[in-house]
Amino acid sequence: MTDTLVLIVALVAVLIGLAVGKAWERYKLQDGRWIDRRKIRESPHYILGLNFLVSNQIDLAIEELTRAMGLDSTALEINLILGNLYRERGQVSKAIRLHQRLLQRPKLSTMEQAYVQLCLGLDYKRGGFVDRAFQSFSEVVRLDPGNQYALLNLEKIHEEQQQWQEARAIRQRITNIAPAGEKPRDQAILAFLENELGLQSVRNGAPEQAIRHFETALDLDSRTVPASLNLGDVYMMQGRTTEAIAMWEQISRTAPDRSYLAFDRLERAYGRLEGPERFVNLCRRLIDANPQDWRARLTLGQHFANRGDPTRALDLFFESLVHNPHALAVHQAIWRALTTLDFDPILVRRYVELTHDAVFYLDPHVCMRCHYRSTELLWQCPQCHEWNTFVEERIAPAEEAEEAPA
Repeated sequence: MTDTLVLIVALVAVLIGLAVGKAWERYKLQDGRWIDRRKIRESPHYILGLNFLVSNQIDLAIEELTRAMGLDSTALEINLILGNLYRERGQVSKAIRLHQRLLQRPKLSTMEQAYVQLCLGLDYKRGGFVDRAFQSFSEVVRLDPGNQYALLNLEKIHEEQQQWQEARAIRQRITNIAPAGEKPRDQAILAFLENELGLQSVRNGAPEQAIRHFETALDLDSRTVPASLNLGDVYMMQGRTTEAIAMWEQISRTAPDRSYLAFDRLERAYGRLEGPERFVNLCRRLIDANPQDWRARLTLGQHFANRGDPTRALDLFFESLVHNPHALAVHQAIWRALTTLDFDPILVRRYVELTHDAVFYLDPHVCMRCHYRSTELLWQCPQCHEWNTFVEERIAPAEEAEEAPA
């Protein structure tokens, strides 16, 4: 009987302990009154604040979340959201002060410290305090070694300062902890960083080291076009013309949509070895492989124009115009050819008919990540700093030659 009584007492004590723990988890004493922590999330101000946040109405979100925080000013979650909203609204100093106050709390868990430090690092970065941002992100990685957001921000800081060795080391850490499905993208970024290290070696007068970096980049991702271009350039500087040609020709197989970037190099290199016919044959092969390749037609036309055959060149320019009526470079080439041919009325009329609905534009390259526009193809976006995100924008679908108005 005594044993049974002891067991019952023990069970009652455990139940009382659980009840007290649950009550402590739910309620807290503030200014002499008990606050129900769950009521914060059930507050209409909290719900409205989140709705405004989702709809990108930052001012209204701040207003409602500030009211919700009146229920519990120590709520970590709302403080973090408010700090981040202040930063997005441009009130960086206010965001920094708020996040710094959160860090002074004595009972933050390790993960909570890491998250507050991450927010503080973003504040510093937004405010242009690069050294402090670097320190905050480094502290996040110390607290949480697998924090990808902190690692990514550290990588971007190194890239902005052209510290390619350090950026590559951090990207390698990201690659090592990334899920299998993300590794190809990480390897592609590693390849671009290796390419930058190769360019750095070229500038430092170390061609052999540069070759190793470019080759490593292509081993990581054979579609790293700048590495192929730069490796060919180093070969040419060393007098290895055949190897340079092979490297540039490889682009038409690994990244055919970027093959035009090697046209000028190949035209000069072919001229050293075999004469112009090989270049003509290359352009013809590319056109046969992709009938809508307007750049190959434009380049081949310029090749004929430079060799005194404007009539043949103009035919190719007109073909190029059908597939991309908005490219200013095509129109400029046509006008140069028409000038050489003394503005033959028949040719001018044909040009007018082909360009009836054309719109010219100078910045056709657009970043898929942030929509930054550029007049030329860039390998890294200067706005969002992502790698290989530029595509060529078309205003309207290309028309086939037979669809042109009669």
